[in-house]
Amino acid sequence: MSDKNTPAIAFIGLGSMGLGMAKNLLKGGHKVVGVDPSAVAREAFRAAGGSVADTPAAASAAADIVAIAVVNDKQVETVLYGENGAASALRKGGVVVQCATVPAAFARSLGERLAKSGHDLIDAPMSGGRVRAESGELTFMASGSPKAFAAAESLFAATSAKVFRLGDTPGIGSLVKTVNQLLAGVHIATAAEAMALAAKAGADTRAVYDVISASAGNSWMFGNRVPHMLDDDYTPLSAIEIFVKDLGLVLGTGHEHRLPLPMAAAAHQLFLAAAGAGWGRLDDAAVVKVYEQAGDFKVSSPRR
Repeated sequence: MSDKNTPAIAFIGLGSMGLGMAKNLLKGGHKVVGVDPSAVAREAFRAAGGSVADTPAAASAAADIVAIAVVNDKQVETVLYGENGAASALRKGGVVVQCATVPAAFARSLGERLAKSGHDLIDAPMSGGRVRAESGELTFMASGSPKAFAAAESLFAATSAKVFRLGDTPGIGSLVKTVNQLLAGVHIATAAEAMALAAKAGADTRAVYDVISASAGNSWMFGNRVPHMLDDDYTPLSAIEIFVKDLGLVLGTGHEHRLPLPMAAAAHQLFLAAAGAGWGRLDDAAVVKVYEQAGDFKVSSPRR
């Protein structure tokens, strides 16, 4: 076991956000062994001074903490309980910090399963995207036992600006992240719709952006995503396919609780349309292309 202040970490998922997180853990003095199917991601982590392993089990054999930054619950299940999964190798008393956006029911069940094998789970979905992952300023919506949080204190210190501790039971963090994703997805969709209306009706879209940014209609997503639309730059920072998945999760949660979510459903249809048109891997602001294609116009505008 490593020093309690710098636990050894198996980091599974060196993608858009995971790579930045893992690098910041290295900077914080942790021994980190990374796992990712992408050779490019593995080499990037090696270049930063990290070690890599071929399987989650191999990475977890000498770890105190397994951190998981993958796409969905199916991938979490595979890296923990699939062939050469991490759960089989992590020492008893070890902690799993699960950062993917997953259904709350899955997180609750996962916590129960890990407890039976002598492991603790922190249900810790994150927000902030690649930029904040790289700067170590993520927000975590987390729930788990005080003991698990104490063990993972240095992990959160190296990767976050804010950690909301929402309770002692896994599942609460994922539920709150689901609420966040409802708002985030709807805000992007409505920002696209508003800018589409402005462009189609003949307004100067950069002037509209300036006005709304200083008015009651503003939102964090409007301020962050509309510049991508104005520049016609859809380099993926967070892809359209992520909101196809996450708004699907939102609607599934509403179905589970028999609660209609019409705003989320409308936004989900818009992201589905964008993905269906072949734009799924573009930045999620590219959802505005659905309107542009339907109306034969562009929201983008030359910089002044």
